[in-house]
Amino acid sequence: MSRPTGRVLTLLELLQSGGTRTMAELADRLGVDGRTVRRYVNQLIDLDVPVEAVRGRYGGYRLAPGFRLPPLMLSDDEALAVLLGLVAGRRTGLVTTVDTASETAAAKIRRVLPERLARRLDTVLESLAFTKPAGEFPTPDAGVLLTIADAVRHRRPVSIRYTDRGGRRSERTLHSFGIVAHSGRWYVTGTDPELGEDRTFRLDRITDARTLPGSFEAPAGEDPAQRVLSGFATAAYRHEVVLRIHGTVERIRGVLPASVASVEPATDADAAEDADPAADPAGGRWLRVRLRAERLDWLPAVLASLDRPFVIERPGELRDLVIAFADRLAARARRA
Repeated sequence: MSRPTGRVLTLLELLQSGGTRTMAELADRLGVDGRTVRRYVNQLIDLDVPVEAVRGRYGGYRLAPGFRLPPLMLSDDEALAVLLGLVAGRRTGLVTTVDTASETAAAKIRRVLPERLARRLDTVLESLAFTKPAGEFPTPDAGVLLTIADAVRHRRPVSIRYTDRGGRRSERTLHSFGIVAHSGRWYVTGTDPELGEDRTFRLDRITDARTLPGSFEAPAGEDPAQRVLSGFATAAYRHEVVLRIHGTVERIRGVLPASVASVEPATDADAAEDADPAADPAGGRWLRVRLRAERLDWLPAVLASLDRPFVIERPGELRDLVIAFADRLAARARRA
């Protein structure tokens, strides 16, 4: 920040402290002459700060009664980034239960921006369109989010009231390691000290959170985001799918992300059994892929999009679905 700009902000702080400040006092505090003080005052007025001149023996400058909010000293890029962040947060579910909070925050920011910049940002927002989200995202309570965030930072136990997806309510103690935003939802991950198990909870299903006395040590190198993704990949679902796919981890992750599947090297025996270099000139190695799913009908298309050699270990039902899918593709491709 340049020195003149810094002095303008210092002038604003002096005026906000209340009362009338004389020209001599302001000049002395800012280390400039009276003419420069008047120039700084005019800059504040240009930013819509209501500075009033007081005449008389004890005259000087003061702020209009009731003014408290300083102007936002934002560049065009900074203002656009803030407003777009608020709009994107509302569209992607990264807001609290007060749905209007991002709208009122954006309105407050726009009110204190210079008129020229506000008009330009209005133009951007009016021309911006979003695709329809995949669904309505549940939002956490602001008080719950702030309480748990404080517990994460200070490594304090927290008591939560939780309602699971089956509607069952319980009260639990959690040693929370981190908060993770994923696909429009908020999660807290940690350890249940009473059960000695790692747990992940959706924040929108927590109705109350209370910090408890004491503290705990988080495991070294803990990655909350990876814990949440691994939890998704190993959650209990109707079908347990195990595949061997010849390719690279990066290519498999392109269609089966960490939140869906786990990927590990296949055993040497499996690799030797499946080896067929002539059938796979693109290279790679055999990898074992594990995932759980409520339905299997989406997997044949995923395997086809990979276009890599694969072996279905289980379930046998998936093998039948892949064969039927291949037959349908072949029949459609033969049509004139």
